[in-house]
Amino acid sequence: MNDSIVVTDGLTKRYGEHLAVDAVGMRVAAGEIYGFLGPNGAGKTTTLRMLAGLIRPSSGTATVLGRTPGDPAVLRRLGVLIEGPGFYPYLSGRDNLRVLARYRGHPGTEVDRALATVGLADRADDRFRTYSLGMKQRLGVGAALLGHPDLLILDEPTNGLDPAGLAEMRGLIVDLAADGHTVLLSSHQLAEVQEICHRVGVISDGRLLAESTVAELRGTATLLVRAEPSGAALDAIRAVTDAPAQAGPDGIRVDTTAARAPELARAVVAAGADLLELRVDEKSLAEVFFEMTEVAK
Repeated sequence: MNDSIVVTDGLTKRYGEHLAVDAVGMRVAAGEIYGFLGPNGAGKTTTLRMLAGLIRPSSGTATVLGRTPGDPAVLRRLGVLIEGPGFYPYLSGRDNLRVLARYRGHPGTEVDRALATVGLADRADDRFRTYSLGMKQRLGVGAALLGHPDLLILDEPTNGLDPAGLAEMRGLIVDLAADGHTVLLSSHQLAEVQEICHRVGVISDGRLLAESTVAELRGTATLLVRAEPSGAALDAIRAVTDAPAQAGPDGIRVDTTAARAPELARAVVAAGADLLELRVDEKSLAEVFFEMTEVAK
């Protein structure tokens, strides 16, 4: 992947005897939304902190935008929101961003642009302490956007949000990618990740278990047939297709495509079984995630 702007090789972090991140090798391509998934304590935040240059790895290497994490040339092109936004509660949203912009050497116009991008222009002069959790998260993303960075590292940007806040944040992240930003985000909201991410990395106990597109991780869709009696239906299905067919608690799962559905339906009915349901069934990202992390334990 020649256009990778985040590359790690054997990236490892130890805290005494505790191995927090274990030889992680990951790649994030320019222009994509990359979802970094894992249970609590899996090593997500520690990995992101190493990529942001906030902590040093114990061993292994990482490059961000072609340089070592923490390099001043990288920091100018990097926006980071890790472990929740920290702002002055008595200042307005606008003034909080002005403080950060002045510290980083950005012009005041950057503040207005960031506020507009995250949808806070109308509430910019309200004090931060009056903001809802969703607004606070959006202001945190706004702070990361100062200077129009090439890469955004967002740690749990949807954490604690209600359904409306989740939808807003999802739309914002998609818009940011469309505007030319590469987004690396960690999240527990697997349904949201499934909707917006191009690729994902799954980490558990510090080890990267898989890195792939969402579609590849979810695997090939199958047909799910519910019929009674199920034994007669299963025999009928096996008589007309060589595709693997297995009866389970939710019905008969057949490893074939939707194009075979009419043929299977006719066979089940011809065998005298009552066809209750026939649908394309595809594993959700959440199902794949839980299977992988359970096996890894």
